[in-house]
Amino acid sequence: MLALTLPEKNSGPLKILCLGSHSDDIEIGCGGTILRLLSGQQEIEVAWIVFGSSNKRDQEARDSAARFLVQAKNKKVVVKNFRDGFFPFEGAQIKDYFEELKADSPDLIFTHNRKDAHQDHRLVAELTWNTFRNHLILEYEIPKYDGDMGQPNMFVPLDQETCEKKVSYILEAFETQRSKQWFGKDTFLALMRLRGMECVAPSGYAEAFYCRKLVL
Repeated sequence: MLALTLPEKNSGPLKILCLGSHSDDIEIGCGGTILRLLSGQQEIEVAWIVFGSSNKRDQEARDSAARFLVQAKNKKVVVKNFRDGFFPFEGAQIKDYFEELKADSPDLIFTHNRKDAHQDHRLVAELTWNTFRNHLILEYEIPKYDGDMGQPNMFVPLDQETCEKKVSYILEAFETQRSKQWFGKDTFLALMRLRGMECVAPSGYAEAFYCRKLVL
């Protein structure tokens, strides 16, 4: 299997844009990859955007982002309050905010999978592609009741320490989610173990993404 790496920029930090519909989506979908990138030698700036949150989950989102982004050169964390489950009906307002995000063009974007079963996730994915038309976009996956797991085509191997750190950060930050049947260490590690098997990761663990357009 051919392995590719992100090229070093000639000037300035690597700019990463992370987009999540809800307060724990980015962490679950690409938290390990973010930790791996930030542990490298390259300077990185991160914009971390959560579209739907409210009340206690606002602070949870900020606390979690602070954990994951501690090594970022510069970081911007934005928590919006679009109504959970109603994104398609608030599409115009969400689209307006995407237009604001255009101003600072990122090098790499993490967003939801366009075939995700959750309507909020799909809308954010669609608007990502609609807004950023000449960018490297990686679509992450979120395990859920709907059973919408697919066949991703891009993998980021992770060492076990990074996987454990990702999971511990998630469980520590999102107290409001702990009562959910699926929200647990075994779920998060199981998915990374499965993806690690699929890409023959040395540690056995990986995160997986859908890369729909790539220029070499």
